[in-house]
Amino acid sequence: MIINNTIVYVISDSLGETAEFVARAAVSQFKCGTTEFRRIPYVTTEDHLLEIIEEVSRFPNTIIAYTLVVESLKKLLEQESAKRNIATVDVLGPMMKVISEVTGHQPHGEPGLVHKMDDDYFRKIEAIEFAVKYDDGKDPRGIMHADIVLIGVSRTSKTPLCMYLAHKRIKATNIPLVPEVSPPEELFKLPHGKIIGLKIRPNMLNEIRTERLKTMGLMSSADYASIERILNELDYAEELMKKLGCPVLDVSNRAIEETASKILKIMYRGDQFEK
Repeated sequence: MIINNTIVYVISDSLGETAEFVARAAVSQFKCGTTEFRRIPYVTTEDHLLEIIEEVSRFPNTIIAYTLVVESLKKLLEQESAKRNIATVDVLGPMMKVISEVTGHQPHGEPGLVHKMDDDYFRKIEAIEFAVKYDDGKDPRGIMHADIVLIGVSRTSKTPLCMYLAHKRIKATNIPLVPEVSPPEELFKLPHGKIIGLKIRPNMLNEIRTERLKTMGLMSSADYASIERILNELDYAEELMKKLGCPVLDVSNRAIEETASKILKIMYRGDQFEK
């Protein structure tokens, strides 16, 4: 039972959040005295560990809760703590032992793997939120913070591509090109390679827009889907893309995944124009 004025040292070779969470959950089941938690993250050397154990030994009623995955550090902690009659709790050890027995595999012994996955997850969420916030030119300020900016006329898959790229942890935004609307000035301030133009065959765009109008309950003969209007928009977009000097991808008959793959090649390998 935890008694008055107990100190729980949380030692980890990463952040130590897991061990502290478990320790606090356990302490919450007792109504006796106060408990102080002292978390010490990123303990990766024997010298550092010995300094901590020496510090712990100077206080009565102490417990060490730890998440150390390097075997040599675990053994040192247990041995030195036993010499000083310090109680220890290996938070990850029992679970890792069972997993090893069931799977027949040994643990990696690499600190911080959980947080590497967490960081990856949060980067993905951040990219998705970015794509939603700056979709369809809602806020041109996003252009300057994007990893990639997609430009093209309406219905060239700009939004789906941005969302797909977001799941690859890429902050993507898109700007619709309309002859009657001047493009954002921010486009002309971006370094070469950050903008990618999207084009499509006129007849295909006509079919896509006609179907779009039908789903909206509008007449398919509207100017939005007319060949004349489409040709005008595509000519305008082509001229602007030439002015910007950006790579151009043809999205006609291409799946989102295929186009996204080509965008990634442009970003990371410097591929240029693809007709």
